[in-house]
Amino acid sequence: MNIKQLFQIEKKPKKGLFAVEWVIMGYLALTSLLIFFTYVKLHNPESMLMERFRVVAITAALWLVYRLLPCRLTRFFRMLAQLMMLSWWYPDTYELNRIFPNFDHVVAGWEQSLFGCQPALLFSQKMPWAVVSELMNLGYTCYFPLIAVVVLFFFLWRYNDFHRATFIILSSFFIYYVVFIFVPVAGPQYYYPAVGMEKIAQGVFPNVHDYFATMREALPTPGWKDGFFYQMVVSAHAAGERATAAFPSSHVGVSTILMFLAWQTRNRRFFWLLMPFYVLLCLSTVYIYAHYAVDVIAGWISGILAFFVLHFSYKALVKKEG
Repeated sequence: MNIKQLFQIEKKPKKGLFAVEWVIMGYLALTSLLIFFTYVKLHNPESMLMERFRVVAITAALWLVYRLLPCRLTRFFRMLAQLMMLSWWYPDTYELNRIFPNFDHVVAGWEQSLFGCQPALLFSQKMPWAVVSELMNLGYTCYFPLIAVVVLFFFLWRYNDFHRATFIILSSFFIYYVVFIFVPVAGPQYYYPAVGMEKIAQGVFPNVHDYFATMREALPTPGWKDGFFYQMVVSAHAAGERATAAFPSSHVGVSTILMFLAWQTRNRRFFWLLMPFYVLLCLSTVYIYAHYAVDVIAGWISGILAFFVLHFSYKALVKKEG
């Protein structure tokens, strides 16, 4: 793609919202209704509703810019804005799901039944070495860079599939966010200290009910504390981590979807270049206490299902429009 192509006016510009923007508006409407019905239970409902208004305003403004100048660059910025707003939508799930009962005791019980132990508790203890710690933390920090790399690859070299790729990526996030709202699981880093490490080691997993509605004490990130990537993970957690979004692992699910998309580019070098980071990312979620091992398994399963459902849904939408 050259500079001239970025500004070339499209022959048949899209008049309305893109498919993924309709998905986002649907999620916004669903969560707005939830806010209204649970208004008195929420901590800051007015702010949450105002943020939703801002999302609508930003989406409308970018739509207008695209209508005035319908080209690849303005189309790209419409998608980029929605991708950037994911960092806001994620903590928003915590504001909604903390009014519902917690399910960590259920997931931790599945973990114990399947493995006979808590892998998240043992992984970092068995492999505390600096090199392993840095590799795990490197993998975890690759999550958003992987998304950016795949999106840019489609935009620059597979433009005909760019909108399909962004539809699948963004829609998958909002599918996970719906699950996170109604199935609150905080993850080992929050659940373990909430019930006590002795009980966890003994295989005792009590129900903490609404404990995480007000408490957010987390285990320190394990590993080599002087590591560069270790510090990056600690800083990211301090900036935006919440006691939410553990089951299934959206890190694993979305990155699995990214690998399917990378394979579909038919550029095998690109696919295999991403593979080591994908493997490290999947392992790292357990190593740093972010997820139970069953969250990872659920992430693989849900990621595969979401990819194919969204892939064929997009094809059906395009066929209907065309």
